[in-house]
Amino acid sequence: MSDTFSQTAIRVGLVQMSCGDDRAANLQKALNRTRQAAEQGAEVICLPELFQSRYFCQTEDTSIFEWAEPVPGPATAVFEELAAELDVTVIISLFERRAPGLYHNTAAVIDGREGYIGKYRKMHIPDDPKYYEKFYFTPGDLGFKSFETSRGDLGVLVCWDQWYPEAARLTALRGAEVLFYPTAIGWHPYEQEELGQQQHDAWEVAQRAHAIANGCYVVAVNRVGFEPTPGEEEGGIEFWGQSFVVAPDGSIVARASADEEEVLVVTLDRAQISELRVGWPFFRDRRIDAYEKINQRFIDAEK
Repeated sequence: MSDTFSQTAIRVGLVQMSCGDDRAANLQKALNRTRQAAEQGAEVICLPELFQSRYFCQTEDTSIFEWAEPVPGPATAVFEELAAELDVTVIISLFERRAPGLYHNTAAVIDGREGYIGKYRKMHIPDDPKYYEKFYFTPGDLGFKSFETSRGDLGVLVCWDQWYPEAARLTALRGAEVLFYPTAIGWHPYEQEELGQQQHDAWEVAQRAHAIANGCYVVAVNRVGFEPTPGEEEGGIEFWGQSFVVAPDGSIVARASADEEEVLVVTLDRAQISELRVGWPFFRDRRIDAYEKINQRFIDAEK
């Protein structure tokens, strides 16, 4: 764990943005918003999941694989130049081409003048209506990671990972004091009225629980706006925005709007991490001698 990180505050920037059909325009918008966040004082800046395009996993389309790129690669190179100029740490979510027929949903970490320092491959891959990610992505094989940057130890996970307490715990145990989740989550229009608030509340509660259980900050960065399903007249996803930051006590300290693009810059007080971990010593009281079956799919009743 970085001593500097433990002793000082850090300003994080959340780039909540909409994404259109023009991939070059999406990239330029992301670069512009990153610069805007830095100008507002952000030291660590996170963009939403797969921001270079519309959320293409609404359908299964083999032509989309042409959009994938190596990591590090062209996108990381562009952000390396910007991060070095601004002296900021940037977390970007990319469609990684690892080898022919092998692709990942990957987050890259770029650390100021040092440049690209590593990547995390999304471990949990959903397969739900309009979220057909298993068609495109192989589950990650790099494990859960915390990156030691010039701004401190940062954990990076991606979207569907945010529902799994195991992912948050293992990342925090590697030293992360802030968990970043680049995200693309929203409503299906036909169920928004009946289930929308319930779904959104569950999303926030899950992140607040991660913060409390691990005594860390959680930063969830979402898309915003409606993205139609290709080939359908009415189908699509209404991304609900509302990117937010959770403190180690589970309180929401900042939240973006539900329907607007926004750059949110928030100061995190690292003193709260030590205070909460002493006051609520969940790490101390873990029964690590009793968790040997946690890696099983299901524990059948003893016979």
